[in-house]
Amino acid sequence: MTDTSSQISDVEQFDAQAVNAAWARKPLYEARKKIFPKRASGQFRKFKWIIMALTLGIYYLTPWIRWDRGPYAPDQAVLVDLANRRFYFFFIEIWPQEFIYVAGLLVMAGFGLFLVTSVVGRAWCGYTCPQTVWVDLFLVVERAIEGERNQRMKLDAAPWSSGKLIKRVSKHTIWLFIAIATGGAWIFYFADAPTLLVDAMTGKAATVAYLTVAVLTATTYVFGGLLREQVCTYMCPWPRIQAAMLDESSLAVTYNDWRGEPRSRHAKKVKAQGKVVGDCVDCNACVVVCPMGIDIRDGQQLECITCALCIDACDSVMDKIGKPRGLISYATLSEYSENMALATAGGTTDINPDLVRGSDGKLSEKIRQFDWRVILRFRTLVYFSIWALVGIGLLVALGARDRLGVNVLHDRNPQFVRLSDGSIRNGYTVKLLNMIPEPRVIFLSLEGLPGATMSITGIDQPEGRSFAIPVDPDRLRTVKVYIRQPLSEVLPGKTAFRLVAADKGSNETDTYTASFDAPTEK
Repeated sequence: MTDTSSQISDVEQFDAQAVNAAWARKPLYEARKKIFPKRASGQFRKFKWIIMALTLGIYYLTPWIRWDRGPYAPDQAVLVDLANRRFYFFFIEIWPQEFIYVAGLLVMAGFGLFLVTSVVGRAWCGYTCPQTVWVDLFLVVERAIEGERNQRMKLDAAPWSSGKLIKRVSKHTIWLFIAIATGGAWIFYFADAPTLLVDAMTGKAATVAYLTVAVLTATTYVFGGLLREQVCTYMCPWPRIQAAMLDESSLAVTYNDWRGEPRSRHAKKVKAQGKVVGDCVDCNACVVVCPMGIDIRDGQQLECITCALCIDACDSVMDKIGKPRGLISYATLSEYSENMALATAGGTTDINPDLVRGSDGKLSEKIRQFDWRVILRFRTLVYFSIWALVGIGLLVALGARDRLGVNVLHDRNPQFVRLSDGSIRNGYTVKLLNMIPEPRVIFLSLEGLPGATMSITGIDQPEGRSFAIPVDPDRLRTVKVYIRQPLSEVLPGKTAFRLVAADKGSNETDTYTASFDAPTEK
């Protein structure tokens, strides 16, 4: 009995070791299966061409747009001026302390993405994501040089030859030029574009400019040309987050298996045998056009970017075989479930497409069609309301903001000085902020402190209660202010007063409440 148990234990231990060894040999990640997407044609592909042209045009051309702000400000329409800590966007100028506007735009972008995803799924990923746009651009180059899908597959499998080498070098060279242009366009947003272009071409640009171009060139080339769909599947977090944004009323690219199953490539022969057959002819047209390499007929998948190219491919096949379009379509989960219930009526779990067709072969009127009113639901209204309120708040704040500021810092040591005539003097550092691109004369006035007068270092004016101080365009001017009050008017301890900065030309004012320190006893 002991010997038998020992033998069984040895066998189990050997099996465990064999399993562990097998797992140790198994790679951690599955090797990439190269995808050769076929070019699609149809309404969604046309829409993607338009979006690609618009987004690339905006990215590459925006730094070259001019906007006249006068002689004291840059004339580049969109400029992130890090040297002077300014952000210019056409007629809007943002200072560092106004970063709340940038934060507001980020909030709007976030809720806008939530809104779009809850309505039409991953439309951002399928049309406007930079990864999608540049992959599309790289594919245009690849098809122009290496041909369509079958030609590219044949070339990839062929042994190396002079023809293959020329095509590969040509493709990667153009990809590299596109990547360099992408990195180069980015740095033009941070300095005057024409000047920086000349400096970069002549080797006079800052080192950080060349480093930035190099990094963005590498990432564009690797992500858009080499990794492609792997960036969306493994590197991007949004596919995993977007599931929380979807519900039964969200549109998604859907294979309507209640109509397409059971699929067959020989529908007439199968029907002649008295069997049920769906509309899908198993042509794989939807698979070969997919840039992610998935089969939409397998259901909703994390890799799907909702580009809808499979809809174009399937619709073209349906047109050729005389079937109605929409075998693959944008559909909601509730719509799909109701149609599936109709196709499995009668208590069976088998799909019967004939249950959703009339005698003329057309789809039954019972089939639920998408109703655009379903997008007006609580979730989408909340997202839109927040998005709109933040946008309106930003516009109101931009329209009402002052472009003039004053800040006062009391001298800490000494807090006050008793002069020879008995009067008390306090010192202050006053900062006057001119936030427009033209020079101003700012009037600094004293309110409160009866009998008190001001004197300002560097301003050739006699003591008084108001001074005219010139301030350069888009600059902060710091002045030293001394306030003196006769002993007869001094109140013991701290006394509040105000310094008012005013621009008579624009009627803008800003006020700072400060304190005047005096002895607790006269």
